[in-house]
Amino acid sequence: MSELLERLKQAVMAGEEEEAASLVREALEGGLEPREIMDKALMPAMEEIGERFSRNEAFIPELIVAASAMEKGMEELKPVLSGEDKGRGLVILGTVYGDIHSIGKNLVRMCLEGAGFEVLDIGEDVRTERFVEAYREHRPDILGLSALLSSTMQRMPEVIQAVRAEDPSAVIMVGGAPVTQEFADRIGASGYAPNAFEAAVKAKELVAGKSR
Repeated sequence: MSELLERLKQAVMAGEEEEAASLVREALEGGLEPREIMDKALMPAMEEIGERFSRNEAFIPELIVAASAMEKGMEELKPVLSGEDKGRGLVILGTVYGDIHSIGKNLVRMCLEGAGFEVLDIGEDVRTERFVEAYREHRPDILGLSALLSSTMQRMPEVIQAVRAEDPSAVIMVGGAPVTQEFADRIGASGYAPNAFEAAVKAKELVAGKSR
């Protein structure tokens, strides 16, 4: 099975959508757990392509095709991941103002949907006022903020402050390449996750905490 997972990882990195979907089906039929498929193939593929990008060894088109292959694989996992977990709650996701990057946010969306959440993606380069409007209109269980740049992540405390003025109990998660647990704690975020799968795990924890 380790050979199968390595083939899946390489298929995702190469942007081979149908091959990725086929290998995910094969892995599930072989008895592998969805989390193992994500932890040992899908997420490592995106992490490696992301690291290559940061070293200028990969470029935007390669990130895009890899994310598309990841999404095809996730489509195969969703029915298994969701199962009895449907109806966990609503999450609003957006990339903060000044940041046009979407791949990380889109991976988080896929993982959240796979975990049974309804996700409203309000896009990239989202102004603080738009986050507040979306929160006011939909009253989500969680608001998720993404940033890929150290300069744009400085928008996050501004969004948190504005949304908490609307609802002091708002649950707000943050994430993205430059974001750390220390930064999340400092700006008063409710939660932080280092990758898309852990974001889904953290979201489940936060919703469970709200219901207690």
